[in-house]
Amino acid sequence: METRPARRQDASAIASIYNQGIEDRLATFEARPHSAAEVEAWFDESHPIIVVEADDRVVAYAATFSYRPRDYYRGVADFSVYVDRDFRLQGAGRMAMEALVHAARQAGLWKLVSRIFVENLGSRHLLASLSFREVGVYERHARLDGEWRNVVIVERLL
Repeated sequence: METRPARRQDASAIASIYNQGIEDRLATFEARPHSAAEVEAWFDESHPIIVVEADDRVVAYAATFSYRPRDYYRGVADFSVYVDRDFRLQGAGRMAMEALVHAARQAGLWKLVSRIFVENLGSRHLLASLSFREVGVYERHARLDGEWRNVVIVERLL
């Protein structure tokens, strides 16, 4: 497996992986599938997106997104990481996140933040092993399929 910066041509593969995460109901409040066109809108000059390839196939990605529109937050980014079901627990998520941290630093970001479902222990363990700190819990953060879900807030200073 190898990492590289994502290209717009990767949008379909990224959408497919993201849609698996939506179906699994373990990683996002999103409830409807996303199209390649919607993923293409993620691409800009200031927020890195990394993909992991295996056998010329995108099998994981990690992406940064704008945290808040105010200028004084310009160095803080939300992030997410998703791995194709067939490649989970094989190191692809770690590779994607290590490359994303490096790319975020190079892009001038100083902090990465996210929210993770409390029961998503795989993501929590991965991020803890990469020096992300659990800051606290947002209780009843939002509903998914009619059920309130709590999320752990994580951050890493770069």
